[in-house]
Amino acid sequence: MATVFVTGGSGLIGSYLIPALLAQGHQVRALYRGRVPAIQGTDRVEWVEGDILDVALLRKSLKGINYVFHSAGLVSYAPQDAGLLQQVNVEGAANIVDACLEAEEPIKLCHVSSIAAIGRGKGMDVLNENSKWDAGEKQSVYAESKHFGELEVWRGIAEGLQAVIVNPSVVLGPANWNRSSTRLFKYVYQERAFYTGGTANFVDVRDVVEAMLQLTFSEISGERFILNAGQLTYKAFFEEAARCFGKKAPSFKVSPALAEVVWRLEHVRAWLTGGRPLITKDTARVSAKSHLFDSQKVSKSVGLAFRPLTETIAWTCDGLRQIAQDQSGLEVARSN
Repeated sequence: MATVFVTGGSGLIGSYLIPALLAQGHQVRALYRGRVPAIQGTDRVEWVEGDILDVALLRKSLKGINYVFHSAGLVSYAPQDAGLLQQVNVEGAANIVDACLEAEEPIKLCHVSSIAAIGRGKGMDVLNENSKWDAGEKQSVYAESKHFGELEVWRGIAEGLQAVIVNPSVVLGPANWNRSSTRLFKYVYQERAFYTGGTANFVDVRDVVEAMLQLTFSEISGERFILNAGQLTYKAFFEEAARCFGKKAPSFKVSPALAEVVWRLEHVRAWLTGGRPLITKDTARVSAKSHLFDSQKVSKSVGLAFRPLTETIAWTCDGLRQIAQDQSGLEVARSN
């Protein structure tokens, strides 16, 4: 069994990756900030407090490590997070790559990127790992940060680093529904009224973890892999989640023209209040697109069969419902 280092242990992917690594018998060292994540197997993990911007800490943390899973990252489309996206997603990736290259023993890296880093040329409806990034195409700051983070990994590969890159679509799974993609379920649970046109690509967090494990503990290196179970319209996704929750699905479609108005109003509101906009220019425009991301490569490479999205949505809803009940019980216990 190997000794591995994990970043982003408190995130959605990390919270499922660490228990999977422990179940396989690996020794796990993981980076955390603030407090140790409350995940399965916490007591068997060697926790290191700090962040990926601390170069000296990373070098020290990689002593005796065979594999690194870099799942830490920031997902944000808020304009005020541009600098932080650069730090976390680009500089953080560069620091991880450099620490791996400088380690005394060879290390293999698994870098978690995003489908946002896949090129989206005009007229291309189906995208794969070979789709070229067009620097002249208007991209979100988030997408640019993931693209340039990937470039740091490719630099490391050119310098002799063993590495694989995974590009998951919107990752689904029960976790903190105030963060990242899980907020989509909270939106449905609160019976919000509006939905946008366009489609999104989704994948089960358990399949993401399985792909990461199989690719990392294989002879494969110097390649990227799209992880995507399928595509749904936002309307269909919301309806399926609402059915699982027993809630009313959003029923009023926001037209592209209205979305342009809404993100501008949200920008003004956020500027006046100092808060985060609920809708930004980037989220409004990304939601209107309908690219399908082809994941045949990873299926052929490691035999991965993705779970059906209906199964993933039902599992996520059940898990979120249980989390909500547990938290409610905890609050009652604290008040007594």
